[in-house]
Amino acid sequence: MPAYPLTALVLRKTKLGETDVILTLLAEDGSQVRAVAKGLRKPGSRFGGRLEPYSVVDLLLHTGKSLEVVSEARCVTTHAGLRDDLDRGAAASVVADVLDKISLEGQTEARLFALGTTTLSAMETSDLAVLPALTVAFLLKALAMHGYRPELEACAACAGDPGESGAFSASHGGALCPACGDVDPSALRLPAEAREWLSFFMRSTMSQIAAAEIPPAAVADCFTIVRGFVAYHLPARLKALDYYAGFIG
Repeated sequence: MPAYPLTALVLRKTKLGETDVILTLLAEDGSQVRAVAKGLRKPGSRFGGRLEPYSVVDLLLHTGKSLEVVSEARCVTTHAGLRDDLDRGAAASVVADVLDKISLEGQTEARLFALGTTTLSAMETSDLAVLPALTVAFLLKALAMHGYRPELEACAACAGDPGESGAFSASHGGALCPACGDVDPSALRLPAEAREWLSFFMRSTMSQIAAAEIPPAAVADCFTIVRGFVAYHLPARLKALDYYAGFIG
């Protein structure tokens, strides 16, 4: 089969044999592609450092026996700052892990690529204090694109006003008013301030979120809620998210 071009975000590298690497890629159309970069781990590899996680790359691929094979690679955006800083790298790893879990081979969702690259760019350039909010916003938006948009403006059980202090039910899909709080014993406390910030995250761009002054306590509440929501709807364990929880004050 003739070689074909692909623009993609590198999500993960897995060792193959002594010198090769399997790349897990998020293509520009939102589908997942797995490709072999032969000899990538050899000293002086012709691919150099162009195929690192979080990088956006232009590739030339051809179809092998079981996986695509990288013929050429050009780095478009390195996002090197994400790999050089522990806090930024921990946040970026959540983005890559979630995109790895929700993207599928042959199934397109072009918004995923834009969400991933925009989030990584914001994480690389924003103040460190903003990283938790960007992570929460990414998780909310990614879950919404995956078909799980949380209901925040009305009670998910009765469609009434959520009130000033209610709960969040992952199984019901969103906020519960005080009167419906008992319908889900596992529901998490949802302060009105956290609900307002979650709504802000859903409707705002990453640059708007990076510029907002968000109380750390509210971000911590939002993170707890969204982490539970992700765990309920994504059966695969997200090790990066579990690790990043230790960074949330």
